[in-house]
Amino acid sequence: MSDYGFLSILPPLLAIILALKTKQVYISLIFGIWLAWLIMSDWNLIQGTIATLQGLVDVFKSPGNTSTIMFSALVGALLIFIQYSGGVKGFTNRITKILDRFEAKQTGRSRIIIQLIAVLTGLTLFIETSINALTVGTLYRPLFDKLKIPREKLAYIVDSCSAPSAVLIPFNAWGAFIMGLLITQGIDNPLITLASSLKYNFYPVLTIGLVVLVILSKKDIGSMARAEKRTRETGKLLNDNARPMISDNITSYEAKEGIKIRAFNMIIPLATMILMMPVSLAYTGWDLVEGYTSFGKHALKAIGMGSGSSAVLYSVVTALLVAMILYRSQKIMRSAKMIELILKGISELMPLALLMMLAFGISSACNELGTGLYVATWSEKWLSPEFLPAIIFVLSSFIAFSTGTSWGTFAIMMSISIPMATVHEVNVFLVIAATMGGGVFGDHCSPISDTTIISSMSSASDHIDHVKTQLPYALLTGSITALIYLVLGFLI
Repeated sequence: MSDYGFLSILPPLLAIILALKTKQVYISLIFGIWLAWLIMSDWNLIQGTIATLQGLVDVFKSPGNTSTIMFSALVGALLIFIQYSGGVKGFTNRITKILDRFEAKQTGRSRIIIQLIAVLTGLTLFIETSINALTVGTLYRPLFDKLKIPREKLAYIVDSCSAPSAVLIPFNAWGAFIMGLLITQGIDNPLITLASSLKYNFYPVLTIGLVVLVILSKKDIGSMARAEKRTRETGKLLNDNARPMISDNITSYEAKEGIKIRAFNMIIPLATMILMMPVSLAYTGWDLVEGYTSFGKHALKAIGMGSGSSAVLYSVVTALLVAMILYRSQKIMRSAKMIELILKGISELMPLALLMMLAFGISSACNELGTGLYVATWSEKWLSPEFLPAIIFVLSSFIAFSTGTSWGTFAIMMSISIPMATVHEVNVFLVIAATMGGGVFGDHCSPISDTTIISSMSSASDHIDHVKTQLPYALLTGSITALIYLVLGFLI
């Protein structure tokens, strides 16, 4: 590897500046990748541009990268399947019946119960953040309105359970994406590394914990306290000057007309995908385990050594096959309709797949340039290793807040934070967790984040009111998290 020195930090720096200036993450990543290969091509424009295209093509040379991108696309097909089959609507009806029973028996406790069930639903739908936010918001909005709970509170619950739950579970697109980034940094067993870092990922845990505490204690702060007082005293779900952010097409895809609505049309495919994850991990890691003691111990070791990217792909394909058999047996859809929905679902998540390709591309390019190693070596002279986790958390938070994307933040920061952890001899699990937590924290606070916007839309809340009422809680948990990383930097 050539020593590019200071030039090695220019590509990620350009990507960050462009993202902050234009709010266009895709364009920013493309220019960052192009500059990286331009530097490595001795500033030859033609060779640099060709090398950029080849670098993006080479992303697919990695089976892990390809599996992760395919998984992200196929998840879109599964999500449309469960909506068209009436599974989401059936699940909604089940929850409504449960809440009606509580309403009939214990009106005084219904407000707490409905909010806790909304949190539980958000934690259950960890498979994809957009469908999580859309489902929870549209599902519970009529029930929250009925019990006079402000729309801002619903948006806060929706937003606080989508990305935080997704980043804590390695068996989804988030986990596969992060494992792909870890592979580009030379980490041989990304699943074990990711799983080991989760115990240090404090921000999402504190965020979910704070939501539950607020619900049970009935104590709110800042603008949320004023929103609760307004609704309690006047019955108004929104401020007088609020402009609800809502779309007529918020549910993405309607259930087929005339079919019997059944909750298990959603539960069975999703449960299949979740249960297939450990099975697929054991399958892909079985032959890697040396020796044989007992089936149980061998299986546990195999799960730890399995391929996360392959496992998520096998799991979503199995879930799709189960869904196709299930829906065909009920005569909900024929083969031609299944193909149509699969293609539509893939097309809707193509932006996500493109982002993953660009993220892997800039991570690989920075690795070739030695960006992380240069920053780590340069900072070794003046940066105290004890401060590194807290600094990484704050920097990741700033980038995510300014760009509105945690994934783009992961792509840029992983290639810098991991080499810095290695050179400074800091616990790499702690630094990876700080990068992930900071990305979610900044995304959680950002008014331009897609999950923040979708949370406002699905809750029919004024978007700025949602950001203002959620910000004090996010800043509280973010500050506590930064302090924890600061302390652990000295202890671990």
